[in-house]
Amino acid sequence: MPIRVTDGVPAAVSDPVNAAILAVSEDRLSGFQEDPFGEIAARSGIAVDTVIVRIDAMLRAGTIRRVRQTLMATNLARGALCAWQIDPSRLDAAFEFMFAQDPFSGHVVIRSTDAATPGSTYRLWTTLKVPQGFSLRKHAEFLQRRVGADAFRLMPAKHLFALGVGHVRRRGLEPGARADALADVLDTKIVELTPLEWQVLLTLKREFAPDELVRDLWRSRAAQAQVDYDTFCRVARDLNARGVIGRFSTFLEHVKATANQERVTRYNALFHWAVPQGREIDAGREVGRHYVITHAYWREGGPEFRGVNIMAVAHGLDKEVVLAHKAAIDVHLREAGIGFGYTNVFWGGRSEIKPSEIAPQAYVEFCSSQGIDPATMRADADERGVDNP
Repeated sequence: MPIRVTDGVPAAVSDPVNAAILAVSEDRLSGFQEDPFGEIAARSGIAVDTVIVRIDAMLRAGTIRRVRQTLMATNLARGALCAWQIDPSRLDAAFEFMFAQDPFSGHVVIRSTDAATPGSTYRLWTTLKVPQGFSLRKHAEFLQRRVGADAFRLMPAKHLFALGVGHVRRRGLEPGARADALADVLDTKIVELTPLEWQVLLTLKREFAPDELVRDLWRSRAAQAQVDYDTFCRVARDLNARGVIGRFSTFLEHVKATANQERVTRYNALFHWAVPQGREIDAGREVGRHYVITHAYWREGGPEFRGVNIMAVAHGLDKEVVLAHKAAIDVHLREAGIGFGYTNVFWGGRSEIKPSEIAPQAYVEFCSSQGIDPATMRADADERGVDNP
């Protein structure tokens, strides 16, 4: 393995070389990439050796918080956005447990609204996934007991319309900037895998340590998966064709200050709209085509959130600019003939993000560590179906 010296190598997002790399590496490498660093080099115009050294330096400095192959976890495990109503005195402890001790909670965010509104008492928001065959509801009930929450609302995604990050390339967008075409509609159908596919997938998805960042990135992972390199790549390509591979990504630290005390973003906004029943897909495709949107979904908020059914996430350095983007999307929806009876913005405060565990065996081990019989956490008949055996 070549020795790379990263002392003195710029690790700031504002460095022009780093910015050019990040504009590609954050969220432009869709699917399984056999040579991801070569692809970043080709698209950014930066020499591949420089790409590797710069990503290494940014990862060591904390500018990049992780480098990994993402999965379309919505197609591998039952999941939902979960809003938690919890007494303020227990809020921080609940946050800590969800982030540090529950492998199945991913994004953990404390949110607030600018004014008291329906749902504003739901301060803790998490993404929650449970491996195939286990019950999302039962896991949420376990968490409710464990952290002392008063209530929770599970909101599975019925469809996705945008799923990316790309904070660097989203800087300086004009409110209302959007693609000419409507956003694609992504489904959340669960895909069953063979033991070999799980074996490759669980190795594929692990984040990379700095010392692992080499041009021939996957050869050591094939060895760890105990398969030959050609088999590893063949299985990965097949999984990609089946829609369960997301993108190869360098995830920026976008909550805390990074190198040179830079902040990639300051405001994390969760937009809500309640659109007429039957127009959810139309609305989602219109919202998702706006460049500022990193995530857009059809989720049912229920009476707790006044019938909200379209949710989207945007980030920015200036609150008023984020609100201007929201206002432009509102105008566009109306111009597209899609009214909405209610809308709101939930602002993110304290926030931590980690990949959710999706391996069935990991759930069995977690139950054992908590003194729970895994059999009691299996999905009931009303939660199972052709997509979730």
